[in-house]
Amino acid sequence: MPASGRSFMFIIRLFKKLNQPAPPLPYPFYFFPVIILALTGFFDSVYLAVSHYRNYVDMGYQSFCAISRAINCDTVSQSPYSIFLGVPVPVWGIMSYGFVLFLLAFAWPAEGRRKRIWSLLLLISFAFSIYSLVLALISSYLIHSYCIMCILSYAVNLALLFYAWIIRKRFACESFFTAIKLDIQYLLNFSKITAPVSAVFAASVLTMLLAFPPYWNMDPPVLSTDISTGVENAHPWIGAEHPELVITEFTDYRCFQCKKMHYFLRRLIESHPDKIRLIHRHFPMDNFINPLVKEPFHTGSAKLSMLGIFATEKGKFWEMNDYLFKISQDTGALNIRNAAENTGLKFEDMHNVFSDGWLWNILWKDIKDGIEIHHLTGTPGYVINGQTYLGQIPADILKPYIKE
Repeated sequence: MPASGRSFMFIIRLFKKLNQPAPPLPYPFYFFPVIILALTGFFDSVYLAVSHYRNYVDMGYQSFCAISRAINCDTVSQSPYSIFLGVPVPVWGIMSYGFVLFLLAFAWPAEGRRKRIWSLLLLISFAFSIYSLVLALISSYLIHSYCIMCILSYAVNLALLFYAWIIRKRFACESFFTAIKLDIQYLLNFSKITAPVSAVFAASVLTMLLAFPPYWNMDPPVLSTDISTGVENAHPWIGAEHPELVITEFTDYRCFQCKKMHYFLRRLIESHPDKIRLIHRHFPMDNFINPLVKEPFHTGSAKLSMLGIFATEKGKFWEMNDYLFKISQDTGALNIRNAAENTGLKFEDMHNVFSDGWLWNILWKDIKDGIEIHHLTGTPGYVINGQTYLGQIPADILKPYIKE
């Protein structure tokens, strides 16, 4: 055969060899990355669950990924979408990844060509991925903020889906629904282990659904006639008539930290009604009126402040204040009739509340004083003895009252 013919045949054989499917890597090369992914998802969920809890109960907490308005794990934790069926989403994550790790214990046997459990894990990881997509859309279009650690869990779920698909393809050849049936039958062979553990998981889920403590439902102390209230220079106050400590707060009704700190201070006043006075002033971070805000942010908070100012004039500020903080996270909840019914005001008197120039002037003065006198750049802001504190009050100021 001429040299050119031999070269041609060599190229043909090489081409055929390159097109032959590569033999799959040994099973452990696929199995152990899945273990690592499931553990990553589990510990990521543990972190998110702890962070979610601290967002609601720790006055000074801020997660490491509270970087900006767009990248902020705390904003996501503080949204109502962080709760699913009465349980925080990351707690569901802990349960789910824990169950996956339990199933993986039965996926290890190295003998045999076909590996069990992977069709079932493919179905589970597909459900995880769909839910991740839903959460990502909620972050984009409803919360308008992203959580880095949540994005990590989305990536874990998609990677689990890929690995379950590739392992099933290379080590399990039955049709999908047949394989699901065989996977379940395989698990039933270990019923002495799978039955009690599955029962524990089911009981845990049922207990969470029925009795998970709703620590995210923050409520102020009930207004008491034993605690003095009043108005000074058009600003409402609550607490001591002759106080040892006077705290002036500048807040935005749609600021979560404002709500958390306000409730904390109210409870502190409840414990020390003759020592602490809290003065309320408005500082809505609404670009409609606040010159510091150049783009839409806390939209509608200026109107909430207007209702608070109106209620001050009618002697119902603290009732209105508590109602506004209660509805603050629900942007569609503002309804003047409901506000009147929940605060004891007359609905007929509130028709022109948002067009009253005098009320707007009071609000503008609060904002102007906050910027020009107290140098506020955000909320919450606190003024104590002429000193401005942003975000929270130093512990040494409150320590004497907390110790008591």
